Amino acid sequence: MDSADRPAGATISDGAFYLVAGVCGLAVGVVGAAFHLSVDFLLGWPDWLVARLGRGPLAIACGAVIAALAVLAAFALTRRFAPEAAGSGVQEIEGAMEGLREVRWWRVLPVKFVGGVLALSSGLVAGREGPTIHMGASIMQAASDWLKLGRTDVRGMLAAGAAAGLAAAFNAPLAAILFVIEETRKQFPYTFRSYTAVIIASAASALATEVVGGTAPDLQISTDAMPLALLPAFALLGVLLGALGVVFNRCLVFSLDWTMTTFRRAPWVPALVVGAAVGALAIVLPDAVGGGETLILRMVAENLPITILLLLAVLRFAGTMASYSTGVPGGIFAPILALATAIGLAVGTLLEFAFVVPGTTAAAFAIAAMGGLFSSTIRAPLVGVVLVAELTGAYELILPVIVTCATSNLVAERLRGRPIYEVLLERTLRLAGRTPHVHSDPMSSPVGVDDPPAPGRG
Repeated sequence: MDSADRPAGATISDGAFYLVAGVCGLAVGVVGAAFHLSVDFLLGWPDWLVARLGRGPLAIACGAVIAALAVLAAFALTRRFAPEAAGSGVQEIEGAMEGLREVRWWRVLPVKFVGGVLALSSGLVAGREGPTIHMGASIMQAASDWLKLGRTDVRGMLAAGAAAGLAAAFNAPLAAILFVIEETRKQFPYTFRSYTAVIIASAASALATEVVGGTAPDLQISTDAMPLALLPAFALLGVLLGALGVVFNRCLVFSLDWTMTTFRRAPWVPALVVGAAVGALAIVLPDAVGGGETLILRMVAENLPITILLLLAVLRFAGTMASYSTGVPGGIFAPILALATAIGLAVGTLLEFAFVVPGTTAAAFAIAAMGGLFSSTIRAPLVGVVLVAELTGAYELILPVIVTCATSNLVAERLRGRPIYEVLLERTLRLAGRTPHVHSDPMSSPVGVDDPPAPGRG
């Protein structure tokens, strides 16, 4: 990258471009913090209900009604005003950077915020990062429209907004920057100007999030460095998670297609049914619902039996599929991390029973599993390594996490698994009657192009 690679005909100088990225990054951090605080406040409704009604049939029925109404409201708002706000939103940003989708920020911002708060506070098994990423890119799109930026600058701003949104969700600015490099490698314009804007926006968003209230999930997990002799066990964990990631992606797309086909004439039914089920579970079995950020810490701290961990993994796997297919705003990062934690703890606990290993082995496997499942579903192993390190503070586990993530990614590739957002974008375009094209910008894909070489080229 060269500092002299400013796009021809750029409407603003480099300094102004960076200033806009920084100011918008701060705005994304504030919006992300407000989003998190709103969800956290409203998520207290099950405790409020239990304190007044206990956990009997009346409380369960009331919980089902409350959650069903919230999810139905989120569905109606999304479907009526901004259908593209459903789900994560990452695929929408990638499509916009390709020039295949449009970020209608004036409708995405309010719908994603209000619909996301309603959906996530109901207890759906969905994450906050999808909405914050989409809102972050929308804020950058608004600034780009106002400044009448050129196509290359708009693509850079969209990437910066996505990074700022992820930084706001997890307070992980480095992982957010790397997310752009790995996840949007086919769409991002790799110029010095755009790359610097991503860094500035991500750092500014993390700063604003912390200043507003430090609302990012705190997943600090105490563990110790693992013996090198255990690295093969981490590789085996990666094999398991690589296969699971492929299954996860295929089940997610299947659930979307099945729901759309089955309830074509009554698309509101999944929101009603899933919302009611989630509301009932929020009273009966709270660990089975919600994004999973607080659940991760509880699972690590409480030394749960393997059978309970596996039960939670099954329930949360099914909950993620059902929640994502309702057509409301919500991401999959947090559910993936919670699901992986349950599996990693189960494997680590089994090792502690069977062999003489350090007492923190289960926690170490939980941390490595987070990165491993992320790598096989999102197909961004470097982001997986850095994200779990920033979230948990377990930098002493970098080598085991790298082994797990690399193995998981290789197994997913061997099983012909594809990045989930790439598949979701293709599905979105297919439903819209459009066909994706291979982006041929020579400034893109510095870490490798995944498409096969053209015929006749060696």
